Amino acid sequence: MNPLVHRIFILLMISLVVLTFLVLTYLGFTYYTIPLEQRFFYPGHELLKPSGLLGHGLGIVGSACMTVGVFSYMVRKRKKSLSRVGVLKNWLEFHIFLCTIGPIMVLFHTAFKFGGIVAVSFWSMVAVVLSGVIGRFIYNQIPRSIQGRELTLQEVIGMKNNATQELSHIRNSSGQSIEAILDQLSSRDTGKQQNSLIKNLYHDYRKEIQLYRAIKKTIANLDLSAAVRYRVMKLVKGELQLRRKINRLQTMQKLFRSWHVVHLPFALIMLVIMIIHVIITLSFGYKWIF
Repeated sequence: MNPLVHRIFILLMISLVVLTFLVLTYLGFTYYTIPLEQRFFYPGHELLKPSGLLGHGLGIVGSACMTVGVFSYMVRKRKKSLSRVGVLKNWLEFHIFLCTIGPIMVLFHTAFKFGGIVAVSFWSMVAVVLSGVIGRFIYNQIPRSIQGRELTLQEVIGMKNNATQELSHIRNSSGQSIEAILDQLSSRDTGKQQNSLIKNLYHDYRKEIQLYRAIKKTIANLDLSAAVRYRVMKLVKGELQLRRKINRLQTMQKLFRSWHVVHLPFALIMLVIMIIHVIITLSFGYKWIF
């Protein structure tokens, strides 16, 4: 998948999630905001209630999205025979899409009324979504190949060395290499490391942004063509990110392994209770359009 197609792919998924939320909010905002005892008299009650045509349909489609999103990614990730079926990173993005739009549909299926065993499934779903956001952040901190394979420390250092060598070959009018300028600027203020990992991450990001801006301002004053300046800034941004990721690689790898211990059980609880909910619903004779 080339970069342009990938951007369209991501934009389309984001647009579908946002559009789904906005349309469902528009259709039922009044219904969802009135007291429960008044909903029976609302004109759209038969359509929007959990067992209604739209409400029930949202529950079915939303549950199907989450089930497909979870198991398709798990199978693709664990089955070596499927290693050539698409890039793992794209599968992860599709997994995130389905497991974002699915809970939105399920949320509107409940009509914002939670109780009984379904409440356990719902809050497990919320925990899965929130932990998924955290997991995505941690995932992004671990350098990976284009195929999504986690890179080793040696491979990451090799990537950084390649960027360093390329920057070293680009020189300003006075003959000073861009890499030397970057080293001078980055040595101005490294700051103190904090005891908290979150504080350290925040500190690193803030310093990285400040350093990037300082480098951009310095390079803007150099006698370089627009094409070379663009290439330099792209290399500088990549090297700054690699420096940060090298410093945090082992920590992030440990966090990612620990994250699975939290994320997976909540997902399993959600799916098991969802299946129980479906069985009970069918046993009481609730049917949709079939």
